[in-house]
Amino acid sequence: MSAPPVSSVVRTLQQEMINGYAVASGDHNPIHTDEDYARTTPMGGTIAHGMLVLAIVSEMMTATFGREWLESGKLDVRFRAPSRPGDVVTASASASDGAAEGRQRYLIECTNQQGELLISGRTEVNL
Repeated sequence: MSAPPVSSVVRTLQQEMINGYAVASGDHNPIHTDEDYARTTPMGGTIAHGMLVLAIVSEMMTATFGREWLESGKLDVRFRAPSRPGDVVTASASASDGAAEGRQRYLIECTNQQGELLISGRTEVNL
């Protein structure tokens, strides 16, 4: 069976989304939510939670595999660069070899509008 194609997902990060994720996750680190504080750090401004950006990958995989992703999906990723309010984040996947029989592996990445790599890794899902 050939690997099903996975359509990319594009989302624009807004500070309101980041603030909402802080509430939902309980992660109120001011680097995410306090613009005045965040400007004084090496980041130079607020950044999105890594898991908020990773949720775009899960959205992409769920759109293709539905319940199979939710029940059997696995992720192995590295966070490469921070995402900021206003970033247009694109999650994409390409089929890869190396998965066990009955599973499919994909190489995944998230990039911003400048092509900067935010997250890279791989994922597997039952077919």
